[in-house]
Amino acid sequence: MSVYVMADTHLSLAVNKPMDKFGARWAKHTEKIKENWLKTVGEQDTVVIPGDLSWGINLEEALPDFRLINDLPGKKILLKGNHDYWWDTVKKMTEFNEANGIDSFTYLHNNALRCEDFILCGSRGWYTEEKKVITANEVDTAKLIAREVGRLKTSLDCGRAIREQVLAEEGRELEMLVFLHFPPYFKGYICDEIILELYRYGIERCYFGHIHGMYDVPMTRRYMDIDFTLIAGDFLGFVPLKIETERRP
Repeated sequence: MSVYVMADTHLSLAVNKPMDKFGARWAKHTEKIKENWLKTVGEQDTVVIPGDLSWGINLEEALPDFRLINDLPGKKILLKGNHDYWWDTVKKMTEFNEANGIDSFTYLHNNALRCEDFILCGSRGWYTEEKKVITANEVDTAKLIAREVGRLKTSLDCGRAIREQVLAEEGRELEMLVFLHFPPYFKGYICDEIILELYRYGIERCYFGHIHGMYDVPMTRRYMDIDFTLIAGDFLGFVPLKIETERRP
């Protein structure tokens, strides 16, 4: 029973959104996802998907993509990405899934989840540099950062409560992992507000997606004693990455 992670599947079974224009790695990427997933993930495993699962603009349009992922082995834990236009309230998404036979999805949103030897926390995150933000309208970056930091803190507080409960009942201290869609630290870019929260809560491993087309960068970089690992689907070759139980030195 292992935990895997892979963001940015960018599925589009119900919409015309070919991804191969973004490079050779994206050619037939839906088939690659299915093939590699079946080779890697077992029925008792869990896969965290930190955003950009589907190009569907609403739940109905995303349903064929949901069904594809649902039919693959394992439990799936979803976070919101910047292209997940279908995302709604957790209540509405859960009800929609139940009505359509999607039975392997759980949402990581303003909460935390215990999974095997880990406690999973996370949020979408945001960029503080205006040039890195692609939106249809003007945005208040400071306000968005504050909101995402608040959501992350809520998740981390939930995670801390779970950890304290497990410690009291089982005598075990589980590691808290953080998953974000946007990178808090990448090639000199630093989101101080988010990283400070990670540091305050003693987070040692953080996984993020969103970055595409950069295949010559290290998978993991360490900053403030935190490992930041890029797990975008194309970067991983669409092979879910297993999270080891112990942090590598």
